[in-house]
Amino acid sequence: MKRIYDVLYGAVALLFVLAALVLIVFSARELWLGADPRHAIETAQRVKRVLESISLLTIAVVALELSQTVLEEEIRRVAQISAPTRVRRFLSRFLVVVVVALGIEALVSAFGFAHEAPANLMQSAMVAFAAAALLAAWGLFVYLNGRAEELEPEAMAEVKREDETLDEADRDDGPRG
Repeated sequence: MKRIYDVLYGAVALLFVLAALVLIVFSARELWLGADPRHAIETAQRVKRVLESISLLTIAVVALELSQTVLEEEIRRVAQISAPTRVRRFLSRFLVVVVVALGIEALVSAFGFAHEAPANLMQSAMVAFAAAALLAAWGLFVYLNGRAEELEPEAMAEVKREDETLDEADRDDGPRG
């Protein structure tokens, strides 16, 4: 059964990588269309394309981070840790990326709306508020679940040893990719 799950998780990780690659290509296209000196378009339109490129890259980073998280937490990891600890680790890795992506998206949309549609700045503010609310909720979650490590010190010690082993293996394999 574990092998079947590993294959399915591997397929999910691969699809995240493929989605990220497609988004990177789209982003490069938007960036080129915004910077291409052969086309006479307004500066505001160029800025819009560059900002769209940044948005696409941000989502690509999220997809890559999710791929790496699935790979590391579900396939490479040998140590079996309890459900609460696994959930906390997975959520923490995921929420870091989501909060950063939402923050970047709020900035990008605020820049865009400031020039094109100032009446829509409230939408950017709501995205920023959502990022702040997620960050606060995540902090509360980590704080309230901090005692889990105290309840299962052996399992956490095993996970930390495995983290060090995986980090050493990654250093030996070269740059992260």
